[in-house]
Amino acid sequence: MRIGELAERAGTTTRTLRYYESRGLLTVARDAQGYRTFGEDDLRVLRQIRALRENGFELEETRPFVECLRAGHPEGDSCPDSLEVYRRKLAELDACIAELRSVREEVGARLARAEVEATAGSPHGPEPRCELAPPNPVPDTRQEPEGDTMP
Repeated sequence: MRIGELAERAGTTTRTLRYYESRGLLTVARDAQGYRTFGEDDLRVLRQIRALRENGFELEETRPFVECLRAGHPEGDSCPDSLEVYRRKLAELDACIAELRSVREEVGARLARAEVEATAGSPHGPEPRCELAPPNPVPDTRQEPEGDTMP
């Protein structure tokens, strides 16, 4: 198949395919006229790359999976290098989750303190306030002109 058909079947663009080719992630054969030609294995490689990218993997992190497929394995994640990338990604995700939990705890603690302080001065809670009004509205002391002001 030609590059346009492969791009369509893989749900990507020909520009992306050329980029993957330049990065060595996609190997390209040429026909007698010099056109790029691709097979079903190339489609499998692209689907593997896309699935990994959709799950937050950097493009370079997909390389071991691509190499595993090229080595003839039915799945790109059945090789030791692919498994190592999974392990690193899980460690990275665990670190992000831990950091987010810490931030959430801090925000929750600040909210709890702020709510206590806001309700401490009033027996019925804080004074209601319009979210669109400025914090301390300045009274308008100008007087409206009398009569019709239209020309």
